[in-house]
Parts: sequence; C-alpha cells; structure tokens
Amino acid sequence: MKPAEAYILNLEEPFKSIVLHLQLIIEQSFPEVDLQFKWKIPFYMLNDSPFCYLNPSKKKGYVDVCFYGNHEFEKHNNLLISEGRKVVKSLRYFSIEDINSEILIYILSEANSNKEKGFWKK
Repeated sequence: MKPAEAYILNLEEPFKSIVLHLQLIIEQSFPEVDLQFKWKIPFYMLNDSPFCYLNPSKKKGYVDVCFYGNHEFEKHNNLLISEGRKVVKSLRYFSIEDINSEILIYILSEANSNKEKGFWKK
C-alpha cells in the first residue's frame, strides 16, 4: 500500500469519507494522475507536475482540495479560498454533501489547462 493510501485509510471520520470521495472523483476524472505522499499529505501529480493536494484540517473540521494558480477562473471564483495564500487556491468541504463533483471537475480541469499555459511552476 502506498503511503498516501495508508494515510487516507487512517484518517478519522468524517475526514476519511470526504477524502475517499474526493479521491474517487479525481481519479475517475483524471485517470493519469499519480497519488503520492508529499509534505505529509496526499498529493496528486499529473504529467510529472503538481496537480492538486488533499489537505484535511482536523482542527478546523474541513478538507481542502488545493491547487496552484494565481489567476482568476472563468467560473466559480466565489467558491475558491485563498486565505492569504499567493499561489494556492482551494475548494473547502465540511461534509460529503458539500461536494459538487461538477464544480470540482470544472475547477481542476481549468487549473490543469492553465498549468499547461504556464500559470503553474513545476
């Protein structure tokens, strides 16, 4: 078992269920991603570049899907959280019911598209 998978399976609820659901959406939508364990969190690479990472905050009670990008998105900017971070934005989930897979896939697709245009640094 990969370290990232072990980390996810050892999470407390509701974090484990949220992360497993996010993992399913991400891996079905982007089958070429590679799940790694970096900086003590599950981190996805896509074509040898950072794609997104899953950051459970037990203290604050949510899971962030974080991705790099200092640009405005065409849609859903109001849902993105940066909290003073210059190059990282995230979608935040307190429960599985909060996850809108269409919005998540759209944001990740646009983030990936912008990465290919040079908005991300490797």
